[in-house]
Amino acid sequence: MLEDPGVQQYTMVPVPVPVPVPVPSGFERTWLDRYEEGRRDGTREGFAVVDEDGSFLGLALAFAIDREGHELELGYTVAPAARGRGVASVALRLLTDWAVRELDPQRIQLQISADNPGSKRVAVRAGYVYEGTRRSAQFKQGIRQDLEIWSRLPDDP
Repeated sequence: MLEDPGVQQYTMVPVPVPVPVPVPSGFERTWLDRYEEGRRDGTREGFAVVDEDGSFLGLALAFAIDREGHELELGYTVAPAARGRGVASVALRLLTDWAVRELDPQRIQLQISADNPGSKRVAVRAGYVYEGTRRSAQFKQGIRQDLEIWSRLPDDP
């Protein structure tokens, strides 16, 4: 998945480590180690998304958990072969439900590249509200991109 151009382009915000291009040898282990550390200290959580037969479909991530402030940032990525099947929408809904149940958040946030219409549709389907755009907010591969902020609050439907 790390070699997929879509993953490389749209995983720009730290999750907790942005996917570098080119992907260095051993990056997978560094990434997993950071999530294991985050699980231990309560600042990150990551889940594999699998189908009924256990085939890997993607990742659902809580990569910035602020337990004291009761807020967190979520993210998701879908393997190329699983795209277009609603996997991201289901994964984000399940991840959001988990976060509400386990973390009692007062705010859940997504940051989505402004030129990623698929991810914006996922946010809408999972009940997130568009708040605004951070202009020129990310720099990767020599390109600056705008990021849209989407959120869910406890009283959102």
